[in-house]
Amino acid sequence: MIFLDNRQTKVENTKELEDILTHIIDYALKEEKVDIDYEVSVVFVDNEEIRELNKNFREIDRETDVLSFPMLEFPYQKVYKDVYTGRSFEDSYLNEGRLVIGDIAISLEKALEQSVEYGHSFLREVAYLTVHSVLHLLGYDHMQEDEKVLMRKREEDILAKFDIVRQIDL
Repeated sequence: MIFLDNRQTKVENTKELEDILTHIIDYALKEEKVDIDYEVSVVFVDNEEIRELNKNFREIDRETDVLSFPMLEFPYQKVYKDVYTGRSFEDSYLNEGRLVIGDIAISLEKALEQSVEYGHSFLREVAYLTVHSVLHLLGYDHMQEDEKVLMRKREEDILAKFDIVRQIDL
């Protein structure tokens, strides 16, 4: 189950956008071998709200585009499909029988700014941020170069399935 909550008024949030993001999240989780009913929450916020979240949870007092709040723990350089696929979960990880994977906060205001800055569509930017964050919920990271390469490949592979690809100037 995917919960979407729009808590901002600066950028239009459409049902079409929410439907596309729901399909992308579901696809990404299935591709990453999440084989149990699940919960993911996505909250749309503005720059002020995400700055406050970033300050409170990461002690970084500046706006950002997306924040991920995973509920599962992963050994170093391991992801969901390496650790949890096919595994039973304790009740503390479940809500009404669904695995609680985590929460995502996306600044639609920042996503719009970045879509202009990077020269691609708003949909591309929000979809990318969503996939990026879902992968973080599943244990992916990009602090080391090898992790970054793997995460970027997974992001682009998932987005390509929806024909949401990076614009490349020739």
